[in-house]
Amino acid sequence: MHQLPCTLEALVVHTDFSADDAWYALRAALCLPSRDGFLANVALVDDRRYEGLTPEPALDLLPADYRHPLLFLADSVAVASTELPLLVVDLRGERGRCVRVVASELWSIENNLSEANMDFEEFADAVGDDGVFRGF
Repeated sequence: MHQLPCTLEALVVHTDFSADDAWYALRAALCLPSRDGFLANVALVDDRRYEGLTPEPALDLLPADYRHPLLFLADSVAVASTELPLLVVDLRGERGRCVRVVASELWSIENNLSEANMDFEEFADAVGDDGVFRGF
């Protein structure tokens, strides 16, 4: 596979191409501000070269100068649910640790970890029984 792009924003990598409508819904959800006006600062990677990409190989594809604390994968689980629960990969504290976040709350984890207001652990501790973060 090819190296992922280096951006100032956290990457959201499209890895499951079985549901175009879900991908379009996910893109739209990420452009909607929260009730308080917050938006996720993300760059979308929509490239079939990353089809089937999972967290462990994704870590090896990150450029050395990628400085964001997170990577998001829009995988088969994300596109199969109306909540669009993306896989969040921690790149700092416990590199490679994963949780899921519904698209409508992605801004929360991205904003807070980017600004070092919170730690990945705080979000991991707040997931539901199904391993998905839906907000505080």
